Amino acid sequence: MALFTGKVYIWPRSFNAARMKPKLVPLQIAKKPSGSAAPSKEKDLFLSNEAQTLSQSETQSSLGGNRKILVVDDNPTVLKAFELKLKANGFEVITTTDGSQVVSTAGQESPDLIILDVNFAPGGGTGGAQWNGLTILQWLRRFQEVAGIPVIVVTGEEPSKCKEKLLAAGAVDFFQKPVDFGQLLAAILRVLGK
Repeated sequence: MALFTGKVYIWPRSFNAARMKPKLVPLQIAKKPSGSAAPSKEKDLFLSNEAQTLSQSETQSSLGGNRKILVVDDNPTVLKAFELKLKANGFEVITTTDGSQVVSTAGQESPDLIILDVNFAPGGGTGGAQWNGLTILQWLRRFQEVAGIPVIVVTGEEPSKCKEKLLAAGAVDFFQKPVDFGQLLAAILRVLGK
């Protein structure tokens, strides 16, 4: 019997399928030496980089200790990326795209840290005002209940244009996009005291 692959095969009458059966050989599985903690090379070959990263992040899931981080960015894709990476490291994550809601959201949720974008699309937010990271930082520092929350700023802008202003306004650290998540995570842990 042949599988249909677009061509028709006709076997000669002298063909004996019983003689063509492959001989099955038992599979030999090598046992791993006891006490071996190093991952095997075979695992590295079969796991994609993303799966390896996920596996590593599962072991790091206690890093955040369920501390709460508010991520503010007008780009939903950036928000989702931050959310996934932070949650994988044990943080509780709240997100918002509305710059005008940062102070009230921070007041209601009491995050341990805020990751704040600098630039927001024109017309973003409510109240008719144009919000940006500097304006949000200034508003956060005006209200006692949220003034002490550390803020890490991320931006796609050239650092020379805004870094000094943002740090002077109260940001504890500054990262240029695309953000190296390993460096950001180290800064978050340093700021939060872990």
